[in-house]
Amino acid sequence: MSTKQKVLLIGLAVVLIVLFVLAVGLGGRRGEGDAADPPDFLSWLGRFGAKQSAVDPTTVTAPCAVDGKPATFTFTGSCTLTVADPGGLKTLTLRSSKTFTVKAPAPGGADVHVKDTVDPSPQPSPTPDQAVAQIAVDTRTEIELICPGLGTQCTVVATAG
Repeated sequence: MSTKQKVLLIGLAVVLIVLFVLAVGLGGRRGEGDAADPPDFLSWLGRFGAKQSAVDPTTVTAPCAVDGKPATFTFTGSCTLTVADPGGLKTLTLRSSKTFTVKAPAPGGADVHVKDTVDPSPQPSPTPDQAVAQIAVDTRTEIELICPGLGTQCTVVATAG
């Protein structure tokens, strides 16, 4: 190894040590993070792709759709939503003020169906009093929604996040 290479290697090591000491010395934010108020840097990064991974709610159809309210579904018992092919792996977000159950196929052609019951979040939550389900969709998909209880009516809204 030549003298120039040794000096360059030592210089790089010194820079890395200085950066490490600065990072430890400056520390980070103390306490718990707040999902409702992320750091400015994360908010800036989120603008580049956060909504690109969401299913467009207007591509969701069902026989229980509410006239005049796009992506809103009201039903008693159950209702099957049909999501148009999103053109890649995306997330469908469903929200309701009541508990509801979701049955959906796993993405990627797997021979597995996922079933989950979601309840409204207690206070203080970023989405208080809302039951939120997120379903991964990669092709045209049928998702069954079930409203628990006899004669109970549920309203579920598909949103972009």
